[in-house]
Amino acid sequence: MALAKYVPFMIAGLFATLFLLERWFPLRRNRTPLVPGVLLNLAVSALAFLTAFLAVRPSALRTLEWSSKQSFGLFHFVSLPSWLELVLGFLLLDLSFYYWHLLNHKIPLLWRFHNVHHIDPDLDVSTAFRFHFGEVLCSTLFRVVQVGLLGMSFLTFFIYELVFQANTLLHHSNLRLPIRIERLLNVIFVTPRMHGIHHSQVRLETNSNFGVVFCWWDRLHRTLGLNIPQSQIEIGIPGYTLPQDNRLSHSLVLPFCRQRDYWSKRDGTVPARDASLLTPNPTQLAE
Repeated sequence: MALAKYVPFMIAGLFATLFLLERWFPLRRNRTPLVPGVLLNLAVSALAFLTAFLAVRPSALRTLEWSSKQSFGLFHFVSLPSWLELVLGFLLLDLSFYYWHLLNHKIPLLWRFHNVHHIDPDLDVSTAFRFHFGEVLCSTLFRVVQVGLLGMSFLTFFIYELVFQANTLLHHSNLRLPIRIERLLNVIFVTPRMHGIHHSQVRLETNSNFGVVFCWWDRLHRTLGLNIPQSQIEIGIPGYTLPQDNRLSHSLVLPFCRQRDYWSKRDGTVPARDASLLTPNPTQLAE
């Protein structure tokens, strides 16, 4: 597909645009110096991209090619108009990513790796692809199963991958959108305020808002949390808030070390949310 070669430039352009906009219109105040945090996130992301390029992408594409030749997968078993196959394929890809994200929080081994993403104390666009290379490598098997069982077209796969990466950048950004606009967007999409709640130090809030592109899956599975004001959110994981926790060497070896109590701070306190600070409507995105 000719357009595919321009995707890295499109994603890089969106990253640069969001990086500038979130400097001018920040949603949350930074707790740590900008430059060291961004450099760390880019270094971790570079290893993640390298792993994806060497393992995940070729495995997914080869599985997609195999399912096409063997006529294997859901969309080879049912005959649908091409437009409907694209829509349903897009939705099922996003739903399956919801489940994969959920598993990364529920299965201890997977969480060891996913925790590297969550310990960033300042959620912004540079956090978007800050995933431990081990987590990316583990996702190879998921992508093979996902693509093989669905058997979607290359076009559906390409369109979803583009939207997936673009919205991952957007909802990780620290961009303060006008609340009315974001509430309109959040009827359909995962947005910065919604995903900011997912990165809260409060365990119940971290274990909510697992969607990637669409917010519908959280509504459907009752894992949605919207009524926490951003000014009340402290980003990160309570047990990993020391400065050295966010050094590159520590981030890379963290999954292989003995794990601390994730949800207790150094003084033994467990972050919780005072219900009086929540906005009255639990189904409406808070300011």
